[in-house]
Parts: sequence; structure tokens; C-alpha cells
Amino acid sequence: MIKAAYPGSFDPITFGHIDIARRASRLFDELHVVVMENKQKRYAFTVEERMEMVRECLKDVPNIRVESFSGLLAEYTLKNKINVVIRGLRAVTDFEYEMQMALANKEILNGVETVFLMTDKSFSFLSSSLVKEVASFGGKISQWVPAYVESKVFEKFAR
Repeated sequence: MIKAAYPGSFDPITFGHIDIARRASRLFDELHVVVMENKQKRYAFTVEERMEMVRECLKDVPNIRVESFSGLLAEYTLKNKINVVIRGLRAVTDFEYEMQMALANKEILNGVETVFLMTDKSFSFLSSSLVKEVASFGGKISQWVPAYVESKVFEKFAR
């Protein structure tokens, strides 16, 4: 069984993330969508809220497990016998950062490969930060996130 991990902050999950997760789920026997928690980062949503949104958006994909983790990805892959790490790429700027991370992970994650999936061209500009920024000004985000996530984002920014 080949298992893969798709780590990210998913703050919030977007159609770009969903596209990568669905495509990766077709390539591997089991896909762990790992909602990462970094104590150094400030998130709009709690880890529980992010996991709830991810679960709701991917509930129809039977081989996806949604979990959270705080710490080094290496620990998670070792604990869960993960063989592959999935990373999505949008543009050349993503590639530079992701290549650094992949090379570092190669040193840390003994035997774990990184697989890059190019985003669908319609999501090549999309980021969670953009969604939050537009939403914070009351702008339309329904073209970038599912209705469930949209409601959670506007609920959060209404406070």
C-alpha cells in the first residue's frame, strides 16, 4: 500500500487545495490531508475549524484521511508509514520554495519522496491569503472556495 501525505495550513481550504487533494487521491492508495499547526504562524481559523472545512470539502473521497499535526512532517510520516509527500505548485516562485523544502525533507525523511502536482491553470493565482484578504473587505470569494467554506470565512470576518 502506497500512502501519501498532503500537508498544509488550509487556512482556509480553497478549490486549488481541493483539486490537488482529489488528483493525489487517485494516484495513491491512501492520502492523508494533514492540517499542520505551526506555533509561529497566526491563523484565521483554529486547527479544529480548518479540519472541519477540509473534511466537509473532501467527504466524498473514500481514501482520504484528514488529520492534524504539530511538529516536523518527518515525525508524522514515520509514525504513519507514509511513503510520499504531495506538494502543489502554482508558479515559479512556488517551485523555488518547494524545491528547498523537498531537498530538506529528503535529508530528514529517509526514503520519503516528494511529488509535485501542478495546479489547474484556473487556480494558479489562488491562495488562502488572497481569499482572506478579499473576504475581509466583503468581496466575492465563491469562485475560489466551496459554499460551506465561504460561509465559514464570512462568519469569521463578521466578528
